[in-house]
Amino acid sequence: MKIILDINEKSRIPFFLELIKSLDYVKVISEVEDKHKSLLINDLAEAFNDVRLHEQGKKKLKSAKELLHEL
Repeated sequence: MKIILDINEKSRIPFFLELIKSLDYVKVISEVEDKHKSLLINDLAEAFNDVRLHEQGKKKLKSAKELLHEL
């Protein structure tokens, strides 16, 4: 399972990372500090969540035709 976190207080980040790294069942894959990359990752995670909800029948997504029609 992948989890994306946004930590608002920069002073707390070192403590949090140390805590996470001390857990043998958690692997820190990447730390993103670039605001632009962070927004892209957030958008991508939201899109994956939308697809998951669509597959579960909990959200209706637009078809490609509907998207093209809007343009």
